[in-house]
Amino acid sequence: MHSLERLLDTLGGLVWGPPMLVLLFGVGLYLTVGLRFLTWRRIPAAFALLWRGRHPAAGERGDITPFQALMTALSATVGTGNIAGVGTAIALGGPGAVFWMWLTALFGMATKYAEAVLAVRFRETDARGMQVGGPMYYIRNGLGRRWAWLGVLFALFGMVAGFGIGNTVQSNSVADALHTHFAVPHWVTGALLTVLAGAVVLGGIHRIAQTAERLVPVMSIAYVAGALAVIGRHLPQVPAALATIVHDAFTGTAATGGFTGAAVWAAIRFGVARGVFSNEAGLGSAPIAHAAARTDDPVRQGTIAMLGTFIDTLLICTMTALVIVLTGAWTQLDAGGHQGLTGAALSTTAFDSGLPGLGRYVVTFGLVVFAFSTILGWSYYSERCAEFLFGVGVIRPFRVLWIGAVFLGAVAKLSFVWTLADVLNGLMAVPNLIALALLSPLVFRLSRQRREVA
Repeated sequence: MHSLERLLDTLGGLVWGPPMLVLLFGVGLYLTVGLRFLTWRRIPAAFALLWRGRHPAAGERGDITPFQALMTALSATVGTGNIAGVGTAIALGGPGAVFWMWLTALFGMATKYAEAVLAVRFRETDARGMQVGGPMYYIRNGLGRRWAWLGVLFALFGMVAGFGIGNTVQSNSVADALHTHFAVPHWVTGALLTVLAGAVVLGGIHRIAQTAERLVPVMSIAYVAGALAVIGRHLPQVPAALATIVHDAFTGTAATGGFTGAAVWAAIRFGVARGVFSNEAGLGSAPIAHAAARTDDPVRQGTIAMLGTFIDTLLICTMTALVIVLTGAWTQLDAGGHQGLTGAALSTTAFDSGLPGLGRYVVTFGLVVFAFSTILGWSYYSERCAEFLFGVGVIRPFRVLWIGAVFLGAVAKLSFVWTLADVLNGLMAVPNLIALALLSPLVFRLSRQRREVA
């Protein structure tokens, strides 16, 4: 087992190493330029479309509203990366890592846009009469049957990775948080999560989407409100904090307090890696949800989809980052007097410093609800991957298996599962990025033909 874990650690370092980060960033940059910065120019129009997307026109194909599709995608995306991921990026790369997270998101918006455009353009109607799509479908239907094997690889990686990054790892994070702060036994948390997840997941995409459209806005607004309360108490220092983030992105961060210093490369590496981990742009998961949207216009859904990256990283992750930088928590030593805090512990310390007695509960609430929503969103992603591989007959047993894994994750030790899921999650990006690059001329052409998306 130890040999296998070492092998996975090595493989994970390769999968998430510089070549992958350059590929993810490079494809986003290429698509942004190829779209003539449409994704930046159309942000206001995208929010207008999102609002109207709550009530789509009658007669358009699809199973859920465009608004529900984005909320479902966000339910899977907004998660531990927004809390623990930001803390890790700053702890290892300094405040400058936040700038590279922003840049990754700005170019990642084009990646999300292209993914959703292709997902709607090449989706299919399955044996149940439901709309299904995503990278495995636009690889097979867009690139041709000779590329179908690449779609199979994506579906295989996505199906298996979901049980780790989108299921057991999430329930384990919730169980740990509740045990640490409220002494709730792991099995109690596991049982409760299993019941709640079962009530939603067994209802399929309609119930998942209905839950997401209520849960995601509430949890996001509550978390951002908590962050704004901390930021408000340090309002005069905000310009200096933003200046530090931009300055350190290009100069590195000197050692100070419990922080040992970081070079520019560390800021770039951990900023890009944690940014991608948070918003999942390029991994190919979100277009699976957008393929179910009730719309006949791929460009319109792509315009809505790009908001997922904007909301996730440029809004929620930025709130976490500002709290950490403003409170100075990133320079503190840990409880043992060693090098500074990292991950969720850093975010918790920062919020608790900014809102004494209340901040830790803001983070705990955020972790619990974000992780639960991720379980719901990823259940749909992995189910669609399983359906692509085995047909509609696998759906019911897959849902039962998914629900059972929630409880196991809450009570088990998951170091091996986490590493395996991390590797498979990264491998999902490879087939997807190849397809995005090869099908980019179609995305550009569809976008030019549909200049007025509002």
